[in-house]
Amino acid sequence: MFELHKGDGLEGGNPQNFKKIYDATFNVLFKVVYRIVKNEEVSEDIIHESYIKMYEKNMNFPSVDDAKYWLLRVAKNGALNYVKRKERERRAYEKALKEDTRSMDSGETILLKDESCSKVQEALDKLPEKLRTVLILKEYSDMNYKEIGRILGITEGNVKVRVFRAREQLANIIGKDEIYVP
Repeated sequence: MFELHKGDGLEGGNPQNFKKIYDATFNVLFKVVYRIVKNEEVSEDIIHESYIKMYEKNMNFPSVDDAKYWLLRVAKNGALNYVKRKERERRAYEKALKEDTRSMDSGETILLKDESCSKVQEALDKLPEKLRTVLILKEYSDMNYKEIGRILGITEGNVKVRVFRAREQLANIIGKDEIYVP
């Protein structure tokens, strides 16, 4: 989709261009992937796998932004696949060992905060994937609607509608009096 002929843009396999792309994209990739997988080391691994794919395919991009959009798609898909795989593993583990997954925290504030974070995450997980993905990209990647639209292959207007609907559904799922905010 973004691939050009050699010499027309930034070659992902060229060390200077690779460093330029890496420096310009790592932070935004990390923010997005971390919000999906909630683990720093795993996030870095997924992001680095995305860079490896770009390098091995010797991808060519018209601009750094085009490289960013391609990498965001690859990294987002890698993160979503990781989450699905971990959920399958967790269910299999629980089924095999019938383990109680409740945690024992001390302190009222810590408990309330943890419950609130869990409720928000559960509510986020209940959103349809299209709404969840667009909300994560909007809230945690510092990107505008146009950039999100490019990543997801939808119009800017469609992004705005999905963000609005995602926030609305999230608020309905959570309920206004159910969340503790310190």
